[in-house]
Order: sequence, then C-alpha cells, then structure tokens
Amino acid sequence: MMPARSVFRDDHELFREQVRRFVADEILPHYATWERDGITPRALWKRAGDAGLLNCTLPPPFGAGGDFGHAAIVIEELARASCLGIGFSIHSDMVSSYIHRYGNDAQRERWLPSMAAGERIGAIAMTEPGTGSDLKAIRTRARPDGDHYILSGQKTFITNGANAGLVVVLASTEPDLGARGLSLFCVEEGLPGFSKGPVLEKIGQHAQDTCELFFDDVVLPADCLLGELNQGFSHVANELTQERLCIALRAGASIEALLDETVAYTRERKTFGRRVFDYQNTRFQLADARSQSRMLRVFLDDCLARHMDGELDEVDAAIAKLNATEMHGRLLDALLQLHGGYGYMSEYAIGRAWVDARAMRIYGGSSEIMREIIARSL
Repeated sequence: MMPARSVFRDDHELFREQVRRFVADEILPHYATWERDGITPRALWKRAGDAGLLNCTLPPPFGAGGDFGHAAIVIEELARASCLGIGFSIHSDMVSSYIHRYGNDAQRERWLPSMAAGERIGAIAMTEPGTGSDLKAIRTRARPDGDHYILSGQKTFITNGANAGLVVVLASTEPDLGARGLSLFCVEEGLPGFSKGPVLEKIGQHAQDTCELFFDDVVLPADCLLGELNQGFSHVANELTQERLCIALRAGASIEALLDETVAYTRERKTFGRRVFDYQNTRFQLADARSQSRMLRVFLDDCLARHMDGELDEVDAAIAKLNATEMHGRLLDALLQLHGGYGYMSEYAIGRAWVDARAMRIYGGSSEIMREIIARSL
C-alpha cells in the first residue's frame, strides 16, 4: 500500500471516490466495446460533465470549480483502471485551459460552459505530417482576408479528433518569422472546408479517437483568433509544463495499479507446484518495481504540489515526464513477463496497459525532446 499523500486534501479524496465510482459504473463495463470501435461515445462525455469530471480547475460556469488536484485525480483514476483511451485530460487540461487563459470574455462564454457539460468536445491540433515535435516546421497557414482569416492545411494524430466539436489549431500567420509567426485559432465543427479523416488505426489506446483534420480554405471570423497574433508558440510553451505533468501522473498511477495487480496475480498463479510469487526472481522483480515506483511517486507529488502553487518549471516537468514514461515502459514490460502467456492476452489489464504505454514516450514531446530541455538547463 502507498502511504497517505499529503498533496491531497479531504475534499480531493472524496472526489476520488466519486471518480472511481464513475469509472466502475460508466466506463469499465463498456471499455472493451469502445476499444473495438476505436472511439468513445459522445454520451459518455455528457455523463462526465454531469458528474463534474470535466474542466475541474475552472470556475463555474466554465468548469467544476476545483483545482488541479481534482484534475490530477481524474487523470490518475483513469490510468489506474487502464483506460488511457479516454481523452478527458486533453479536453479539460489542455483545450479548455487554453481558452480560459488566452481567450477573451466572449470566447470563454461561447465555448467553455458547453465543454464543461460535455456537450462540446475539445481537441488541439498541432502535429502535421512530417513535422513531429518540430512546431517551427508547421505549414498550416491562416492568412488574413479582410475581417476574416483563411485557414488551409492538414493536422495528424489528433486526439479526440473524430468527436471534436471545437479544435484549437496552431497555424502560421507570418511564415517568414518561423516560430515567432504562429497563432492559435478556435475552429468549430461544421464550418465549410473543415473535414475529418477516418479514425487512425493505432497499436494501442484504441478507444481514443485519433484522426487527421483537413482545412480547405476555411473562413474564420477574426474573433476565432485565440490569444495574441503571432504569439502561438509562446502560448503553447506556457501550457506544456501542465501537459507534461499530466502525462507523468498518468504513467505513475498506471505503474502502481499494475504492480498491485501483478502482486495479486503472482500470489494466485502456480507453476511447477509453487506460486509464482514464491520464486525469488519474482519477488526481486516486484521489489525493484515497488522501490522505483515509490521514488517516482514522491517526486511526482512534489511536482504536483508545486504546480498547484504555480511554481513548477518546464525543466522539472520534463524530468517528470521523461522518468515517469521511461519507467512506465520498462516496469510494465517486466510485470507482463511475470504473467507469462496470459500477459499477452488482451483480456488482462497488463497487456492492454503495456501497449497503451508506448505512446506516452512520444506524445507531449518525445523522450529525446525532454532530454534536450533538461540538457539546456545544465
């Protein structure tokens, strides 16, 4: 058992029980179906909004009126249940956060209440074919045309893309300026020229509707500009600390849950007349996993506490993401091995979690990008 975590208050822990019940009642009975379908139904988002699981950190009517501790609990409980395909965090902790921080009053009132209710699902579109983490190479263009902008380009690997009712798009408004000429735009579903490709077939996180987005001369009113013109790169950089902490928290919670599940499995499973747990190799591997995850938990909770106080910087967020996601992949591989052939079966949580974990070393900035950020601080 993990020790009590001082970063959370009593109201946080009460909220955790609420989230666990929601996951148990509304997600787990249907998750295998959603994995096969490659998408989570929009009805789930409305139920999540009714339960106060969306936009946790934003004040009413834009959100549930909590703080980032409440958001962290939603992230952790989905990870503990091995439901990494549920895209609530992208919606709440990225898209809604961008709109609340950089939007004007009219934009907040126009989009955030429906997002808090789960009636409008948010996605953020940065990555393009061939660009990966290199945002400076973005080719999607938003050119001014009187009182409008004309948006043209293509985005790929967009989480919540198929379900999205609102997409925050990073586009070039001054190509000659490179990264200093990028801007953010809010693009609503249904605008002429805005289309979505089919759900992409991934090796993991199947319930997450990831797709390509296409913008064919989409006419955007000037009030769709989010934040300052040509400050998109700066706006994105400011939000990456929270995004990377979210991913690290997801990895840490997943490790702990799968470790507990593996301990229970090895105590029940027998080979050659002995419990798998009774072999020294098993106990040593579990001991190593417990030692490493406990060290990770202390650091993640420190990062979480500092972020709740507005003091977490990009370097420690990068350290958290790098260590958590690399450890996640390494330990889940070892825990799967302790399940033997059953670990390779999708009916066991460890198999699905092992495949789902692989993307976490890529999105939100790859491990190589995290190392570059850390190295620059030396």
